Amino acid sequence: MVRKAKPSEPPNKRGSPEAVAKRRAARAFNDLLDPRGGKMDGRTEKRKQRLLNELESGTTRAGRELKPIEILSHVHELLELGEDPAALRRLRKARPVDTSENEKLLDVLADLHRAYGFRVEAYAFVGIDDQALRKAKILKRRPPRRKQADSVDTPPSRRRS
Repeated sequence: MVRKAKPSEPPNKRGSPEAVAKRRAARAFNDLLDPRGGKMDGRTEKRKQRLLNELESGTTRAGRELKPIEILSHVHELLELGEDPAALRRLRKARPVDTSENEKLLDVLADLHRAYGFRVEAYAFVGIDDQALRKAKILKRRPPRRKQADSVDTPPSRRRS
């Protein structure tokens, strides 16, 4: 007796990678040519609302508390969807993390940023400040401040001596 082979399952629940790519391309095309503007489709709008609700409550739909990586992921996705960082700060207050003496944290931050490529603004939501991001070489150092050159347009009373 010959057995029939089972149909192979797609790698995810949304279908094949080709179908996902087609949907993304169609959304981008619609965003560019739709006279109503770049309004999100229903699926994206529902996802955005779910991410906002989870970020505000600090828990997932299943009631489990959000892990720091999930907070980073949620904030990054919401920023990519065009959400205002100030609005997100009102939803989620970050507790500061002491990064002054923690070299291991800086190494992990650098690895995490290389792997995920989160937006720099997202790290503030888990308590990582700009100084720690500079130490981890995620954020570039500030250029030194330049002195203003005296210009011909500057009145003598305002020129530096």
